[in-house]
Amino acid sequence: MTAIDRAATGARALGDPTRLRVATALLSADELCVCDLAWVVGLAQNLVSHHLRLLKGAGLVTGRRHGRLVMYALTPSGHALVTAVLAIAGLSTAATTTPSAATVQGHAHG
Repeated sequence: MTAIDRAATGARALGDPTRLRVATALLSADELCVCDLAWVVGLAQNLVSHHLRLLKGAGLVTGRRHGRLVMYALTPSGHALVTAVLAIAGLSTAATTTPSAATVQGHAHG
């Protein structure tokens, strides 16, 4: 796969509003589990998990096991692409409706 192919795959992955919302939450909070992401974006955990799988397949998200949880974070290319997409839309990470990392850390895991 060429660099252009990888860039196109990443751009397609962020073309979905739900995936862009999930990626923006990760941009704002650095690292989150599925249950926290579901709470932040207001969707069911299984739906968020599906979108994370697609973002991971596009090389935009990585996951690491932390006990029973998998913690998700943007890859460097995911970080750059989400930032660029938000900038093109005239948004900054501060302008998004995603709760802060401090707010999410106060949320109990379910």
